[in-house]
Amino acid sequence: MNVRVKFLGAAQTVTGSKFLFEIDNFTLLVDCGLFQGLKEYRLRNWDEFPHDIASIDAVILTHAHIDHSGYLPRLVKNGFSGPIYCTSATAGLLEIMLLDAAKLQEEEAEFARKKGYSKHKSPEPLFTTENALEVLSLLHTENYNHHVQIDSKVSIQFQDAGHILGSAIVELLIKGTNQNKKITLSGDLGRYNQPILNPPSAIATTDILFVESTYGGRDNNGLNALDTFEAKINQGLGRNGCILIPSFAVGRTQLLLYYLQKLQSEDRIPKVPIYIDSPMAISTTELYSRYPDYHTLSHDEFEGKGIFDHPSIKYYRSQESSINLNDVISNAIIISASGMCTGGRILHHLYHRLGRKNDTLLFVGYQALGTRGRRILDGEPTSRIFGIDVKIKCHVDVINGLSAHADMSELHTWLDNFSDSPKMTFVVHGETANSLALAHHLRMTKGWDNVYLPNYLESFELFRGI
Repeated sequence: MNVRVKFLGAAQTVTGSKFLFEIDNFTLLVDCGLFQGLKEYRLRNWDEFPHDIASIDAVILTHAHIDHSGYLPRLVKNGFSGPIYCTSATAGLLEIMLLDAAKLQEEEAEFARKKGYSKHKSPEPLFTTENALEVLSLLHTENYNHHVQIDSKVSIQFQDAGHILGSAIVELLIKGTNQNKKITLSGDLGRYNQPILNPPSAIATTDILFVESTYGGRDNNGLNALDTFEAKINQGLGRNGCILIPSFAVGRTQLLLYYLQKLQSEDRIPKVPIYIDSPMAISTTELYSRYPDYHTLSHDEFEGKGIFDHPSIKYYRSQESSINLNDVISNAIIISASGMCTGGRILHHLYHRLGRKNDTLLFVGYQALGTRGRRILDGEPTSRIFGIDVKIKCHVDVINGLSAHADMSELHTWLDNFSDSPKMTFVVHGETANSLALAHHLRMTKGWDNVYLPNYLESFELFRGI
């Protein structure tokens, strides 16, 4: 039996995760994400898929973030019809996220057609709602620590990655003619000692390792999240304006609610209204009640009748309610998506609030190169929104260290669980500098041989004649 892998994404970049395995005549794709950020990466989403889609037998998902799952409807649109394996909570998130992504694709294509700014006479979406619904019909769900046979010689097991609700480390188990082998893919690893989620599961042995490196060269230590939040919120509200927080709908918004509820319950910040203006974030928050085994929250941790039910929190689903927030001048916290300000309702709030000198724009998450959020954070004086250059007069602030990704020290801690060095280690899902830093640690500090930073579309032979 021979085993090969080809890197179709997340190779010296943090998005577009896709790893194609050929295990004799069985072809498997682990993760199927969209490229995000810089235009040169985003254009890859429209390229012809670099492998015969009809030959792919199955897909395995580590988690539901769009850079790991968002290409699935496009894959289905172009002919994939096999099983897609994920955890139960990931399936719940996919129903929200893929339908939302499809709606955005359709709306953008229609807007481009009406405005005539596309080079195509009749612009089409990358995928449609129908494609997203077909993806949902192909899902096969499993919980953590269960062996799942996906082929006569291949089985998988999900372990808790602690990154977002339902996120998983994938153990790919191969039964060869002469010997058995294991390939471990970290997916995106979460943090240790975090609220809401468990720390990433320890893995002791593997033959081949794929490890993420989002923060492979950077620590987020020294942050007391509650103290930092208390200071930033009180400072922002003290300007007699509102605080606008761009936030990822999945994971980050729920973490913010945890901290804000706790601070208000302890009278450390004013009990001002907290507006959640993101239908996706609201739907995601509701999933925590449906999947209690995937997090550490209890129903009676704060005031109210259930998880994230607090007198100060106002959930706004309708567009009309969202528009009404434009009239709120002070003493409010508004949380909206997307977290990197690339789309969604946050754009409308930015349009109306960037010019308000008493307001505060508070970033609480990673801003990728090429995104609007990164450009604002880097100090650009204006931001182009809806075709208009909006002057940035509000206060721009940031809280670092709230990432759902393990930082450098936590990646080292997770890697220290391995009793022996793998035969081959691939450092993936990171910008080049961070991937190089983690690879250097593995080679020089841990003494691991055969550590690779793969290039886009590069292939490796993992096993021959096993």
